[in-house]
Amino acid sequence: MASSSSLTLSQAIFSPSLPRHGSSSSSSPSLSFSTFSGLKSTPFTSSHRRILTSTTVTKQQFSVRASAAVETLEKTDAAIVEKSVNTIRFLAIDAVEKANSGHPGLPMGCAPMGHILYDEVMKYNPKNPYWFNRDRFVLSAGHGCMLQYALLHLAGYDSVQEDDLKSFRQWGSRIPGHPENFETPGVEVTTGPLGQGIANAVGLAVAEKHLAARFNKPDAEIVDHYTYVILGDGCQMEGISNEACSLAGHWGLGKLIAFYDDNHISIDGDTEIAFTEDVSARFESLGWHVIWVKNGNTGYDEIRAAIKEAKAVKDKPTMIKVTTTIGFGSPNKANSYSVHGSALGAKEVEATRNNLGWPYEPFHVPEDVKSHWSRHTPEGAALETEWNAKFAEYEKKYPEEAADLKSIITGELPAGWEKALPTYTPESPADATRNLSQQNLNALAKVLPGFLGGSADLASSNMTLLKMFGDFQKNTPEERNLRFGVREHGMGAICNGIALHSLGLIPYCATFFVFTDYMRGAMRISALSEAGVIYVMTHDSIGLGEDGPTHQPIEHLASFRAMPNILMFRPADGNETAGAYKVAVLKRKTPSILALSRQKLPQLAGTSIEGAAKGGYIVSDNSSGNKPDVILIGTGSELEIAVKAAEELKKEGKTVRVVSFVCWELYDEQSSEYKESVLPSSVTARVSIEAGSTFGWQKFVGDKGKAIGVDGFGASAPADKIYKEFGITAEAVVAAAKQVS
Repeated sequence: MASSSSLTLSQAIFSPSLPRHGSSSSSSPSLSFSTFSGLKSTPFTSSHRRILTSTTVTKQQFSVRASAAVETLEKTDAAIVEKSVNTIRFLAIDAVEKANSGHPGLPMGCAPMGHILYDEVMKYNPKNPYWFNRDRFVLSAGHGCMLQYALLHLAGYDSVQEDDLKSFRQWGSRIPGHPENFETPGVEVTTGPLGQGIANAVGLAVAEKHLAARFNKPDAEIVDHYTYVILGDGCQMEGISNEACSLAGHWGLGKLIAFYDDNHISIDGDTEIAFTEDVSARFESLGWHVIWVKNGNTGYDEIRAAIKEAKAVKDKPTMIKVTTTIGFGSPNKANSYSVHGSALGAKEVEATRNNLGWPYEPFHVPEDVKSHWSRHTPEGAALETEWNAKFAEYEKKYPEEAADLKSIITGELPAGWEKALPTYTPESPADATRNLSQQNLNALAKVLPGFLGGSADLASSNMTLLKMFGDFQKNTPEERNLRFGVREHGMGAICNGIALHSLGLIPYCATFFVFTDYMRGAMRISALSEAGVIYVMTHDSIGLGEDGPTHQPIEHLASFRAMPNILMFRPADGNETAGAYKVAVLKRKTPSILALSRQKLPQLAGTSIEGAAKGGYIVSDNSSGNKPDVILIGTGSELEIAVKAAEELKKEGKTVRVVSFVCWELYDEQSSEYKESVLPSSVTARVSIEAGSTFGWQKFVGDKGKAIGVDGFGASAPADKIYKEFGITAEAVVAAAKQVS
């Protein structure tokens, strides 16, 4: 990759695109920033929501040094700390009150720890939210998002202006009802479904540990940042958090520090009604260092000391249990469920103002608080400038490593990477697409520096092992095979965190397709948060055979086709598998699922990498004038059946077109002219065949066509017998074709 001494990593553009609600704000001026060599200069406007901006700052312009700002945990004047903490509380109270919707309790209770993190501990550049070596913060208890929005506002992030606070939870707002990374620069991951955030944080910490192990040198520590997370009782109750935290302890993620907001309140009331376990003991057993801050309301020095202690522990993640009062300061609602999920109400807001001695109007930030926080803009710029200079020296000494790291940071793929994908001919041996997938995975790992992943204890069955690499473990974090154990839900959410750490990190994870049921929550967040995780899902149909209906997916293809912003691939052979991987790698803001077979399949004539990229394409056709007698549509292992049925129909004098529908979503993106060339509207005689639910196929076969599939649960038997009994055969396709013709 070309480089220039006048350009820095922070000048790379991160996938600018329009906000989903079409919102814009007049508070952000139009700017233009230069980029890496090979990337065009791209104008920045307020509608660009994912960018890395250039911070044109020199050390001479700012005398403040980076190290003085973030590592010392020096005490700030007690009065300004208290005033700053109350500012955070009342920004949250006022925003929720104006929206008449939201969760004020957590921000009121967690304001002290939030203040100390953002004002005294974390390193970040508010004018470049995507500076690579920033510390990451995740609010796993995403319902308390006004805590984070208030902190971003005080810290000087352009994404949260006063007008944004006043439009909290409204249409077009840049600060939605739960944190969304695609809407609010400064928010790292999308949280809200409880437990997802802490698992994402584990993924972020995995990424840091992996990259540090690969790229740091004895004379150059170029990757060095922490991941901080706040989680609540609800996150602790969700099973996903235990899955992810178990792995965090096993992997020894020493730069992961979690704050457990121990306030004893959930929606239904005091947690004593359903949650009485010893969380600290559990985390100790998971391999975490555990600290208890008994006074999270006013014990600022306790919080500072806990963070200092946590940073001193290098070989374990740390859980700091911080006992707080939900809704702190509210005279009548503090320490009750009524402050959890609804506005305080005008009378209680006034009572809280009086109780905390807060004489200011709604949304007011006192001048001394503004002045105190204003230093983060120059300090953040200095941090980034110092890191850029360090990276420039690193690039001179270690050009190959620097090129790989730059690719990971920017997402710019190495030139010609796609040439590594294998190709196949009809003479190539038949094989299961899970095995063909492994060939692709190993080919990609050789050319993509950010490619890594693993399986939920099924690597030898999913065929996902990268043979040239060892296992990512506590003492070998530079390796690229991730062993997730039987933790599907945690696995998916951890991969989301890895994907959202840096654009060029491309994680994949694997299990049996039916067990997506265990990780669907994380997969939906992948789609929502634009995390380009690749889901390698084997044993894709009743064709897996003897394991029976508990393991045979039926409704799964249809359910993922119904999910927005996710690509559901079902390749038929090697070329289509390679084509699916090519698209999956390129689509960094859209996750992909590959449903792969256990049984061997032939390499079919007419399939191609290029065809797979279109989602649906013609594999064979003996008609002319775009007027076949019948169109047969197949996916995955059933494309072979459609081809066999076509041969039989051709013997009877029929003109038959066979279409592979490897990915519905990609086909839907094609032009109307292309779609007409594949499925001409004048040809209503259409038959689809797929060993799964027929739900949705009417869209393509029409009212006069027929969909062959499986609309009940499967059975335990050899695959050939099951296919015959369920009518997934060439004979059934021939009969249906004659019926609709």
